[in-house]
Amino acid sequence: MTGPAKILLRGVTKSFGPKKVLQGIDLSVAPRESVVVIGGSGTGKSVLLKCILGLMQPDSGSIHVDGEETTTLANRERERVMRKFGMLFQGGALFDSLRVWENVAFGPIQSDGMAPQKARDVAMAKLGAVGLGPEIGELFPSELSGGMQKRVALARAIAREPDIIFFDEPTTGLDPIMADVINDLIVKCVSDLGATAVSITHDMASARKIGHRITMLHDGRLIWQGPVGEIDRSGDPRVDQFIHGRAEGPIRMQVRKL
Repeated sequence: MTGPAKILLRGVTKSFGPKKVLQGIDLSVAPRESVVVIGGSGTGKSVLLKCILGLMQPDSGSIHVDGEETTTLANRERERVMRKFGMLFQGGALFDSLRVWENVAFGPIQSDGMAPQKARDVAMAKLGAVGLGPEIGELFPSELSGGMQKRVALARAIAREPDIIFFDEPTTGLDPIMADVINDLIVKCVSDLGATAVSITHDMASARKIGHRITMLHDGRLIWQGPVGEIDRSGDPRVDQFIHGRAEGPIRMQVRKL
């Protein structure tokens, strides 16, 4: 990475009681770079994302966004930093009681005070950016397929044209073809915005497609980092086991016996 980091973590730790979830995380993300964090369920990927977002306070360490320490910010200052962020949640997290366009326009209206008619125009434009026509904007989320709901969630994530976009398991629950459609849309939207992206996933097809760089989280530590094209030559048996989905290897899944 050259130049100042867009996001910089140093020595970030987080525990819940005796369970050490993050154990000294060091991570740099360059402007316009797309970094994907892979790892099994329960390895701390979501906790890491929440710490960067400011939804969770780390026990120690520093998190800088655009060179600014964010772990010590007061509420008003944190809100200012949060305006830089867009987020695609794992389940979409759409509001069932709002029409599609109102979901997409929620941030511009509620956070930016944009007039509803102008926000509606923005929402329709963002729906178009993810391949959905204006007629979809008048529907409710319950009237859409899972893949269309994910597109709407992506449109909402980019509605405020954020500097940084976070993707939480963006292809979960989708069939392989729709997952690839979403991956293509993520690449396009991030590129069009010139945004920085941080994603967490256990879907290797998605990781390879949307990331410039991959890092693997295991046992609370980032055990490998490198360009997407080098992950098959990581030289780490834990990474090799994970990316090929092998039951046998150094990573042992804990299975409760009945």
